[in-house]
Amino acid sequence: MIHSLVIGGTRGIGKEVVRLFDSQGHAVSVIGKHPPQNENAVSNKVHYKTLDLMDRQSLFKILTEVVQRGKLSNLVFTQRFRGEGDAWEGEIATSLDSTKRIIEQLASEFCDDGCKSIVLVSSIVSHLVAEEQPVGYHVAKAGLNQMARYYAMTLGTYGIRVNTVSPSVFIKEESKEYYRQNSQLYELYSKITPLGRMGTAREIADVIAFLCSPAASFITGQDIIVDGGISLQAQPSLVCKL
Repeated sequence: MIHSLVIGGTRGIGKEVVRLFDSQGHAVSVIGKHPPQNENAVSNKVHYKTLDLMDRQSLFKILTEVVQRGKLSNLVFTQRFRGEGDAWEGEIATSLDSTKRIIEQLASEFCDDGCKSIVLVSSIVSHLVAEEQPVGYHVAKAGLNQMARYYAMTLGTYGIRVNTVSPSVFIKEESKEYYRQNSQLYELYSKITPLGRMGTAREIADVIAFLCSPAASFITGQDIIVDGGISLQAQPSLVCKL
């Protein structure tokens, strides 16, 4: 049995990853801050746990319960801070502290053989600047990339591969209506993207699923950018397209 745990799997990219793993026959465990909106969209092989990742005591307990379903094959992190309070502290605690804590608790809970993978969802702002996002978001994403490299080295001897996936702006289920009502913004993104359109959460989930598959068995410590080529362009080139 392939057992995959998705952190932050009740919306956006995480939701798409859960659906994809479920369609591939995985036993999927999901930890999210909010309950799923539509559990009927997946099979009974998907088990949800609702938890604020900053609650350390409850997190330890729930992770212990998760591995009782079976040893892990895949561990995917898609969470980000969306709460109230200090944005810096929230981003660091949600993206970095909780990811480190979970990896270190579960590193010994992976299956003895077969494909073993950890994937962290980062962002192209790990190396670029998006003024609409706070500084904590930038630092947290950059930290995830380095964290993946560190664990790729230290967990490699156990056969566990660790990689990051870095999307740009994309369309997810929760934002479809926004872009439908703001067609000019969608057209602008499409114009400045070399592939001529915006990406989708499902396309990012496909890359994550690839990294969790035997097809990626010799890939570790890498950051896969999924942005339709938008980050390849020099700023003057982008200005000429406007």
